[in-house]
Amino acid sequence: MISYELGVEDLADTRFAISPLAETVFSLRVLRDPGLHALHLPWRRTVLARLEAADAERLTALVGERLALPDFLTPRPETFAPAFEEELALVRRTPPGLVRRDVPAALVSRPALDGDDDAARFRDAACELLRRYWALAVEPFWPRMRQVLEADMTYRARRLARGGARLLFADMHPNLRWHDGVLRISKMIGHHHVAASGRGLLLMPSVFAHKPAPPVSPDEPPSLVYPSRAVATLWTPAQVTDAGALSALLGAPRARLLRLLEEPLPTIELARRLRVTPSAVSQHLRVLYGSGLVAKARDGRQVLYGRTELGDRLVTVKPGA
Repeated sequence: MISYELGVEDLADTRFAISPLAETVFSLRVLRDPGLHALHLPWRRTVLARLEAADAERLTALVGERLALPDFLTPRPETFAPAFEEELALVRRTPPGLVRRDVPAALVSRPALDGDDDAARFRDAACELLRRYWALAVEPFWPRMRQVLEADMTYRARRLARGGARLLFADMHPNLRWHDGVLRISKMIGHHHVAASGRGLLLMPSVFAHKPAPPVSPDEPPSLVYPSRAVATLWTPAQVTDAGALSALLGAPRARLLRLLEEPLPTIELARRLRVTPSAVSQHLRVLYGSGLVAKARDGRQVLYGRTELGDRLVTVKPGA
């Protein structure tokens, strides 16, 4: 079991982030173990058909014997939604000593890294491999993945606002338990207790995580990758909607707005595309948000809106199908 002791200041500094690099790295578990997450089998078949056999073997070799991953491959995001290239640049700067610490801790089967030169070569080769893999396996699907992740964060933020940390963690995963200021994560390969001590807690939803995943090393700042909601919608083929029926139900302006939200967008961009004022868009968004058809999440100074699972179903499923 791994546990985090969180004080008042740590709870006040609890935040969310989206990490394209973490999603890329966590997807390696699905490549290695097809039975881990059956919902991802369509994605896995597509990716394996594109990957060279040698690259597939090297990628799955980065996953430990008990499906752990070296911590240095998933650095703590410095912003809400960093670009993949920004995160990979952080990994390339990882000191060799941390590489030598993290690889055996994750039980990755490989020859020992005897010195800094070995560790640096391993790090650089892993970065180049992940860069190619991201472009082939994750980047083409990233807009859709990000929408699912942001919808999950909006849901979690509502639960935190309504019931505090207890409600936030209550339905996140059966392996998580919050009690008396301590977050306990069971069924881990590590066994340690970490006092956050003012460092806060970083929460990252993941479409590829099958269970909560804190860092393997107790030296890392408190963070937790957890399974996102609505993953089942990712690989379901979309059907053509009846545009007239949707407009009749919502009204033409709101139907057009809902269709635009294939990816998260701010109000000003929606107004530009629809050629209306931002205030008009805001009025329609309030109705769609109140109806549970769109979700919102803050990104710096702007608020991004995206369709929820319910909104997706309304837009993509043909009535009577």
